[in-house]
Amino acid sequence: MAGNSFGRIFRITTYGESHGAGIGVVIDGCPSGLDIDESKINLELQRRKPGQSRLTTQRKEDEGFEILSGVFEGKSTGMPINLFIKNKDQRSKDYSHIAQSYRPSHADMTYDKKYGHRDYRGGGRSSARETAARVAAGAIAKQILESEGIHISAGVTQVGSLKLNTKIDQIDWTTIESNDVRCPDIETAKAFEALILDVRKKGDSIGGVVTCYIEGCPIGLGEPVFDKLHAELGKAMLSINAVKGFEYGSGFEGVEMMGSDHNDEWYEDNGTLKTKTNFSGGIQGGISNGMPIYFNVAFKPVATIMHDQESVNKDGEATTVQGKGRHDPCVVPRAVPIVEAMAALVLVDYLMLSKTNTLS
Repeated sequence: MAGNSFGRIFRITTYGESHGAGIGVVIDGCPSGLDIDESKINLELQRRKPGQSRLTTQRKEDEGFEILSGVFEGKSTGMPINLFIKNKDQRSKDYSHIAQSYRPSHADMTYDKKYGHRDYRGGGRSSARETAARVAAGAIAKQILESEGIHISAGVTQVGSLKLNTKIDQIDWTTIESNDVRCPDIETAKAFEALILDVRKKGDSIGGVVTCYIEGCPIGLGEPVFDKLHAELGKAMLSINAVKGFEYGSGFEGVEMMGSDHNDEWYEDNGTLKTKTNFSGGIQGGISNGMPIYFNVAFKPVATIMHDQESVNKDGEATTVQGKGRHDPCVVPRAVPIVEAMAALVLVDYLMLSKTNTLS
C-alpha cells in the first residue's frame, strides 16, 4: 500500500489499523535539539480522542503514547521519531456482520477490489483512528512553529445548515475549548450541540465545516506552479477522512464579487506591508504574503448510521447492512485538532524548505 507518507523535508509515515495492536507515526526530518514537550502531544491527542463528550463515539481510548526512538533526555536527536499509541478498547465483534458486505459510502468495496483483502474491523486502515497519529506528529510540528511565532487556530463554524456568521477577522479563537462542539461562539455552539444530539437520537449523522486561521506566517512560504502553498494545504485537508471540500480566502463566495471589490490593496504599516482586505486568504501566487491564512474544510455526514441500509456482499448479492457499533453523529468537533495538525505539518515542511532554498 502506497500513500502512507506526507511531507518532503519534515516527513511523516503513519502505520497501524483501527482494531490492530495500535497506531503510530514515524517522523523523519525533525531538527535535532528541539525540546519535545510530551504534555503538548498528550493535550492534542486528548482533543481528538473518542469518548470525550456525549457528542462523540463512546469508544474509550486514553491515547497513552510511547516515543520509541528519536528523543533523548527530552530533546530530539535528529533521528527518526517513532511514536506509538496502543489500542485498548477495540470491539471487533461489532463488525463481524459486515465481513462479507459493503457498507454504503465506506471504503469497504474499494479496498476489497484494490487489495483483494481488507481488514473489516472498524475499517482497518481506512478508519479515522489513523488520524491520531497525524495529530501526534502535528503536535511536534506545532512546537516548531510556535518557536517561529506562527500560531494555528481552528473551530467549528457550521453544522448542517446552521452557520456561525461572525467575520473571520472578528472570531475569538480563545473560546474554542469552552464547549464540546469547539465552536468559537458560545450561543452558536449551543445550537450546534442541540442539532447534533437530535441527529444522534434519530440514529442518523450530519456534516459540518471546520475553519482554520493561521497568524504569524512569514512572507515567502510556498513554491510556484505545482507546489503552491494553498495546493498543499488543500491536499492535506482532503486527505482527512470524511472531507468533501476545501476553500481558502474568499473561496466560492468570491465568484459573486467584482474584481474591484475582491482585490486586496496594499499599504505600509510601520515598515510592514499589509493589505486592506484579505480575500486572498494570506496567499498570492501560491506564496504566503504575511497576512493571516484562513480556509474552510467541509466534512460529510458520518457514513455509519444506526439504520438498516440496502447494499451488496462480496459476491454482488443483495443484502441488508445493519446499523451497529460506536460512531460519531458528527465528526467536526473531533476534527478540529486534525485540521490544525495537518496545517502545521504543511507549514513546517515549507518553512524548512524555504530555509533550505535560502541556504542554497
